[in-house]
Formats: sequence, C-alpha cells, structure tokens
Amino acid sequence: MIFYVLTLFPEIFSGYLENSILKKAITRNLLAINLINIRDFAFDKHRTCDDYTYGGGPGMILKPEPLSSALESLNPRGKRVIYLSPSGKLFKQDYAEFLSKKNDLILICGRYEGIDQRIIDYYVDDEISLGDYVLASGEIAAMVLIDTVSRLIPDFIKQESLNEESFMQNLLEYPQYTRPKEFLNMSVPDILISGHHEKIREWRLRKSLEKTLKYRPELLEDIELTEEMRKILEELSSLGK
Repeated sequence: MIFYVLTLFPEIFSGYLENSILKKAITRNLLAINLINIRDFAFDKHRTCDDYTYGGGPGMILKPEPLSSALESLNPRGKRVIYLSPSGKLFKQDYAEFLSKKNDLILICGRYEGIDQRIIDYYVDDEISLGDYVLASGEIAAMVLIDTVSRLIPDFIKQESLNEESFMQNLLEYPQYTRPKEFLNMSVPDILISGHHEKIREWRLRKSLEKTLKYRPELLEDIELTEEMRKILEELSSLGK
C-alpha cells in the first residue's frame, strides 16, 4: 500500500515516520508513505498556497491551483482521495478496514479554514473527520488515519492481536494487566492467573460488554448478540452497570 500525503508542512511527519513499528513496515515494503509538499506546486515566487474567502469571513482558504497540480502529479484516477476535515463523515474502524484493502490512498491535509470546495467536488472521494472537534493541523488527522489503516495490512502485526482489539468485534477491549501482581494495593484478578482458559475467555467477554455498555452503548446496536452475550447484558442491566 502507498500513502500519498499532500501537506504544507511535510517536516511534521519526520518524527512520526521514525516510529519503530511503522518504520519496520516500510523497511519490509508492506507500505510506503510519500510526502508531497503543496508549496512545490505554487506558481508565484512566494509559493503562495492560501487566499481570502469569497463572500468574506475570517481566515484563509487553500487555493485550488496548487492543490490541483499536486493531485494531478499523482495521476489520481484509480486512487482513493481523502480529505481530512472536521465537516466530513466520522472515521470508524469499518472504514479503516475498507481502506486497508486499497493499493493507493491520497490524503489531503487541511489547514486554516479548509480548502476550495471545487477541489472537493472534483477530486475527493471521501471527506473524513476524526470526531466532533477541530484540529489546527490536518497532518495530525492524516497520521491517525495512516496509523489505523496500516496496522490492518496483512503481516503488519499478528492477526490474533488484531482480533482482540477494541472495535474489531464492535466491543471495547477488556482490561489488561501485567507484572507485578500487586500494585497500589490493587491486585490482578485471580481469574487471569488461574490458567483456566475458558473462564478467562468468559471474564474477558463480560468485561468487554461491561465497558461497552458503560462508555459506548450505541456500539451494541450493531452487534449480532450471541445467547451468552445476551445473558451477560441482562445481568449487567439488572445490576445497573
């Protein structure tokens, strides 16, 4: 998979690309991340990439000409073009899984008050938001998308690790513990050191359901519940969890 990242500030990614697991994946040719500086496609001596908005209002907008030239340099037809924006659809795990099956992704990092709408209308396949808040940097949003999608690429990490993570089964992940057994007068639950694998599985399922019910109950609406899960949820509801 190849990520093409259109940005005004490619230097922001320097530390991120040195991250051990991501760097290893790049070294193993599982993915590539190509940074494209939008300013390289500006046509004036000041490399101007922003301008005032028509109709008035605060802030600046990224100009369409440099962005269009940058996109055309990548031959965008057949590639998925994504614009990171607070006004886009919410980024979720199932969409990350969809993207992980693509070969080429072009990410446009927004800045200032956004980009010219004509770029969105002509080039963009998906306008994506990380959540109901506004970031000053589209680069941060691009890093989140890259991080989420890349780890779903085959052989990036072990499949069994993926299967246990939050959202993979539409449930939040159960609590995790490591050594020491005692810390701050709190002990690791006895079930986890019992060696009884079936009991551990049941405990983890219960804790995942308990956590999901408490923090993200809307996720349960999209789950095909097993009989075991229904019983646990009934018990938790009766206990007021």
